[in-house]
Amino acid sequence: MTFFPDRSAAFSAAAVLASTLTTVIRDATEADLPAILALNAACVPEVTPITLPALRALVAQAPYVRVVERDGAVAGVLLGLTEQADYASPYFGWFTARYPRFFYVDRVMVAEGARRSGVGRQLYTDVEAHARGAGYPLLACEVNLRPPNVPSMSFHRQCGFVVVGTFEHPGSGGGKAVTMLAKDLGRTG
Repeated sequence: MTFFPDRSAAFSAAAVLASTLTTVIRDATEADLPAILALNAACVPEVTPITLPALRALVAQAPYVRVVERDGAVAGVLLGLTEQADYASPYFGWFTARYPRFFYVDRVMVAEGARRSGVGRQLYTDVEAHARGAGYPLLACEVNLRPPNVPSMSFHRQCGFVVVGTFEHPGSGGGKAVTMLAKDLGRTG
């Protein structure tokens, strides 16, 4: 990993590199699952670990699973669910207990070499357009509070998300908590 004393320098270098790559955002396919699983593993603890069978089950009910592909490799992925999903996540359950209708970002992962190059922004712009187009009034997600994920919290605030609560993970002994975030998409249809 290259060290940049100034985050703007890191972003600039990543942006220059990204501008020379062929980038496509597209629906994920079965062939992408091994790359998605590997990316998920590389992003723990920012995302929850998952097995291939559990990933397949989640993808089967997800109306939104998109990847950003750069020069033939998966550089980022976002998996989104509706409030009607059959999903045992306590974070998802927190939102279903409070909001009658929402679109939930279950996991977003960006490869280490593609961070700060616009991949996350591309995915969030795309999922927001999808959710708005489907008439969802709210985009919901969570970000780690303990252990803290400061870059993700900053990113989500820049994208217009606001804190709507916190959730202490049961059985973590105070070691795992998340900040619950939502973005009002306005009343659509």
